Amino acid sequence: MLQDILSGIPLGIFLSFMIGPVFFVLLETSAVKGFRAALVFDFGVVTADIVFISLAYFSSYRLILRIKNDPAIYIFGGILMLSYGLVSYLKTKKARKNFNEKEILEITKNNYTSLFIKGFLLNFINVGVLLFWFLVLLTFGPKLELETSRMLIFFTAVIGTYLLVDIGKIVLAKQLKSKMTPMNILKIKKLISVLLIVFGLVLMFQGWFPSENKLAKKVLEKID
Repeated sequence: MLQDILSGIPLGIFLSFMIGPVFFVLLETSAVKGFRAALVFDFGVVTADIVFISLAYFSSYRLILRIKNDPAIYIFGGILMLSYGLVSYLKTKKARKNFNEKEILEITKNNYTSLFIKGFLLNFINVGVLLFWFLVLLTFGPKLELETSRMLIFFTAVIGTYLLVDIGKIVLAKQLKSKMTPMNILKIKKLISVLLIVFGLVLMFQGWFPSENKLAKKVLEKID
């Protein structure tokens, strides 16, 4: 049991520092909206990961490959992320142009249900995350003898470590909250919107020009 937990900890740390849309939005949410809002957002992200782990565990290899190699999935996910980034960018640009305090307050207002859904969808629309969890299953499954109890302990250790490290990031980012003047908030929101647009375009590019991505597998081999 202890060995399975120790095997999951490095992977959880690695996951928490993977640079992607979730990484930046989590830090932005903490700095702008506070600890509780960022934690709810992170719970949405983790829920999507749990769904992906379940899909990887219960689905066949052929099904995963079919999803992974379907360019429409990447294009659709990219369009969703790109659209969200564009809407957020235009909304922020409008608030900055008019410098309307009411609109800025609306942007920073906490709606925990929306934050949870936002975290879930931002992670869920990236089909690469499903492939990543399937590679984790292929890499570590045989070493865990495909025993349900051992795999449950391993993935719990991974997700638990991921959450703990994220809480540390949230606490550090929250220290910036005192410096979050209305103008600074708009600048951060604009930067995050641009990053989401870029990530959306990258995801669509993967659909238009599909290629075998062996990076995740190499990383898993290094962790192993």
